[in-house]
Amino acid sequence: MKRVLLFLPILALAITFVSGRPATGAPGYPDPPGHEAWNKLVGQHVYPNGTVNYNGFARDREVLDSYISTLEKTPPAGAWSREEKLAYYINLYNAATIRLILDHFPIESIMRIGNPWGQNILNIGGVAYNLNNIEHDILRKMGDPRIHFAINCASTSCPVLQPFAFTADKMESQLDRAAREFINDPGRNAIGGDKAELSKIFKWYKEDFTESHGSLVAYLNQYLEEPLPEGAKIGYLAYDWSLNRP
Repeated sequence: MKRVLLFLPILALAITFVSGRPATGAPGYPDPPGHEAWNKLVGQHVYPNGTVNYNGFARDREVLDSYISTLEKTPPAGAWSREEKLAYYINLYNAATIRLILDHFPIESIMRIGNPWGQNILNIGGVAYNLNNIEHDILRKMGDPRIHFAINCASTSCPVLQPFAFTADKMESQLDRAAREFINDPGRNAIGGDKAELSKIFKWYKEDFTESHGSLVAYLNQYLEEPLPEGAKIGYLAYDWSLNRP
C-alpha cells in the first residue's frame, strides 16, 4: 500500500510534465464541480419567454444555496480548461444574482438594491468576491464578448437567463446560441435596413465587441439573419431595469 501511495504523486507529476499543466484530480487540483443542480433549477424556474419564476427559486432556496456553496468551496484550479472556467464563472454569476434578488424579494428592480454588483456576496476559496469581480476582472478578461449574452442581471433588457447550465463540453454552441438569440431579439435590438437601435450593452462594452472585428456592425453581422451595411447608423435603446419576472 505504501508503494502505491508513493507512486500516485509521481504519476500526477508525470501527467503534468506531459500535458504542460497540473493533472485534474491530483492533490491540490480538484475536478470542476458539476452543474446538474443549476441545470435543474433553471430548467424548472425559467419560463419559455426567458422570464424568471422567483417564487419557484425561493421554494428551492436550499438547493440554490447548496449549489453556490459547492462552487465557492471548489475554486478553479490550474488544471481546468478555459471552457471549464467559463462554465464555472457564468453559472456562479447567474446563480448568485438569483440569490441576491431572493435576499431582497419582493422587489421591482435590482436597482433598488444598494450597490448590487459591488457587494461582496461570494466567498470563493476563502476570498471575497462580488459580481463586478466576476464579470470585469475574470470573464471579460477571458476575451470572449459572448459572455455578455450569457450572464443575466435580473432585468427585462438583459439577455435572458438561459434555461440550462453552461457546461464545458457545450460551451461553444451555448455561447453562440445566447449571442444569436439576443442579437436577433426585436425586444432588445431594433435592427433593419441601414440602421440599428441596439441594446446599451453594445455601448457600455463596445470595445469588447470591436476588438476582434473592428466595428459593431461587423460583429453583429456574424449573427444577424439580415446583415447590416457597414455604414449603418447606430443608436441605442433605453434600458429597462424592471425585474425579469412575468
